[in-house]
This record gives sequence, C-alpha cells and structure tokens, in this order.
Amino acid sequence: MSKTILTVDDSPSIRRMVSLTLREAGYNVLEAVDGQDGFAKATTSRVDAIITDQNMPNMDGISMIRALRAHPNGKGVPIVVLSTDSADNLKQQARAAGALGWMVKPFTQDKLLAVMKKVLG
Repeated sequence: MSKTILTVDDSPSIRRMVSLTLREAGYNVLEAVDGQDGFAKATTSRVDAIITDQNMPNMDGISMIRALRAHPNGKGVPIVVLSTDSADNLKQQARAAGALGWMVKPFTQDKLLAVMKKVLG
C-alpha cells in the first residue's frame, strides 16, 4: 500500500510542485492551504508523513506542529518543515515542537524524495 503524505503550504505553485514530485514517486498526497487546514486534514485522515511550510496565514507551521503533537492522531507522524526561512531559532522551535527536520526552499526533487524516504523508513 502506498504511503500518504500531507503537504501544507499557502502557495499553490509550491503545493503543486511538491504534490507532483511525490505522486510521480508513487505516494498518495493530500494538500492543505494553511496550518488550520493542515491540522484539520491531519487529524481526520490517516497520513504517514507531513511536509509543512512555516509562514502561512491562519496558523503557521510551528503552531500546527504543536497542535498536532497534542492531538492523538498527530503522535508519531513524521513532520518536515519546508520553508524559505532558515533561521536557526525557528529550526530549534520546530524541533522542540516535534518536527524531524527542516528543508529550505527552493528544493530539488531528489532531495525532497530522499528526505521523505528517510523519514518514512
């Protein structure tokens, strides 16, 4: 059975690029337009991993990660932040909230797939 990855980003072009890359590699993909939408989808659907942006309207990535880690359905799901921001303090906050890693945009498709393969085991 194929793994399902939730991609959370307010940029339609980034969501499309991430989704296309993952689908071509055989993953199922759910898309969310911001942190609130991502939280709702992650807590009502079975997802194997989450890729989230940090800077989004309604709820940012770190807030979404904190909310997910406090929810029974969010425990143990690998989360990677994919953001244009690369500040060390944000990376530390994301790890403290429960993220496994941080990738900086722009990303290469190979790097994205390597990270997903690693976090999914």
